[in-house]
Amino acid sequence: MTSLSSQSGFQRILASIDLRREDVYICNVIKCRPPGNRDPLVSEIEACRPFLDRQIEIINPKLIVTLGRYSMARFFPNAKITRIHGQPKRIGNRICYPIFHPAAALHQPRWRSILEEDFLKIPEVLEEAERLTEAEPPVQAEQLSLF
Repeated sequence: MTSLSSQSGFQRILASIDLRREDVYICNVIKCRPPGNRDPLVSEIEACRPFLDRQIEIINPKLIVTLGRYSMARFFPNAKITRIHGQPKRIGNRICYPIFHPAAALHQPRWRSILEEDFLKIPEVLEEAERLTEAEPPVQAEQLSLF
């Protein structure tokens, strides 16, 4: 769940780039809240990984925007969010776009303008992702023989 000061805050952020909440699919790296709202353990992330992988497989998004370091680490395990935020990366037939988690801007105001800049680039990155999927040739099914 994306935690901002309020859900309407997230809706305002989406509206700033002409998206509505209904236009995006949000899921979490882990499927339960760690006790005391602490950071998730590696073992918890790994335990939930098959669920996240299946969600990605079912939704088959053109663009994955990772909010924060834990979701970023799913795709870029050795990277630092401070170094790769705002840089779209191709992964297979989709684009992954790591940005700071919106809660980071609430706790550390210095990240707010950076988060806003990265967020404002999402429409451009989405266009890039759409061009990428349009350029992919469709997979041709192979006719199997019965004998």
